[in-house]
Amino acid sequence: MTETAVTVGVHHLPGTLVLDPGDRALVLFAHGSGSGRFSPRNREVAAVMRDHRLATLQFDMLDAEEARDRQRVFDIPLLARRLAEAMDWARRHPAASALPLVLFGASTGAAAALVASALRPGRVQAIVSRGGRPDLAAGALPAVTAPTLLIVGGTDLDVLDLNRQAIERMRAPARLEVVPGASHLFSEPGKLERAATLAAHWFVDHLPAAATPVLRAAAPAAERARRLAAQR
Repeated sequence: MTETAVTVGVHHLPGTLVLDPGDRALVLFAHGSGSGRFSPRNREVAAVMRDHRLATLQFDMLDAEEARDRQRVFDIPLLARRLAEAMDWARRHPAASALPLVLFGASTGAAAALVASALRPGRVQAIVSRGGRPDLAAGALPAVTAPTLLIVGGTDLDVLDLNRQAIERMRAPARLEVVPGASHLFSEPGKLERAATLAAHWFVDHLPAAATPVLRAAAPAAERARRLAAQR
C-alpha cells in the first residue's frame, strides 16, 4: 500500500492519497460535518475500498480557519466546489489521471458529492451516499448523471425519509439500500463494513468495462482492524 501526503487544489488542502499499481478507479471522499480525513470511520471505509482495488483520496475540504466557522461546515455549494477542485487535481496527477473517478459522500458530504458531479458533468462514474443528506443538493439532483447508491441505516428514520424523497427527483440510475439495525453513524458492530462493502461493489459494477478489476480477496476482519489501529 502506497500512502502519500498531498496538497489538493488551488487552496492547497492537505490530503492522503493511497494508490497502487493495478488500481482501477479513484474514490474521492467527501466527509460530513465534524469529520475529516483522519476519522476512524472514513479510514475503515477506505480500507474496504482498497480491498477491492480502488485507490482512495481523503482530504480536508476546508482549511483550518474555515473549519472553525460552523456556517462553512454546512455550506454545500462551497464544499461541492472544493470537491470539484479535487477532481480537477486528480485529473492532473501523474499517477491518478488515467483512473475513473467515483465519489463517496457521508452525511452533508453526500450532498456536496452530488452537486460536484453536476458541476463536472461526465467526469464521475458513480456516487455513493452513506447516511447522506441528498435533499441538501436541492436543484442539482435532476442534473446528476452518475449512477447513485443511497445507503441509509434502518433506524435512521428521518434521513431515510429524506433519501426516499430525494431519489424521486433524480433522473440518473439510483437505488436506495437500507442496512437493517444501523443508525446514522453505522456505529453498530459490522454495519459500517456492510455499508462500505455495498459501496465498493456499486463502484466496481459501474466502472467502464476496460477498467473492471479482478477483486482482491477481502482481508479478514481481524487483519483489517489491526491495520486500521496501526494507522491511528
